[in-house]
Amino acid sequence: MNALAKALFEAALESGVFGAGKDIKTRTIACDNVFSGAEPQTFAHLTLRLVAGRPLEVRQKLANDLLAVLEAHLPEVGTLTVLPIEIDQDVYAKRVL
Repeated sequence: MNALAKALFEAALESGVFGAGKDIKTRTIACDNVFSGAEPQTFAHLTLRLVAGRPLEVRQKLANDLLAVLEAHLPEVGTLTVLPIEIDQDVYAKRVL
């Protein structure tokens, strides 16, 4: 999972969508109880939170690029998904050292 998190970070950084690496965070969270209609009964889901305002084409390309990273690292996983969610910059608070 560490290699996957690093690969997703690097792909996001290389996309040119973000201003700097400090704007990107990746993490993995395991789910103990999972049920799915797909076989095998495994999944990986990426929630991609982006400050609002990027064109649909940019968001779609980034989602597809990150899905390709998931596919490369998790070829045996039954379901892979990427969900871009726009964040309202007016209510987003952030602190970075």
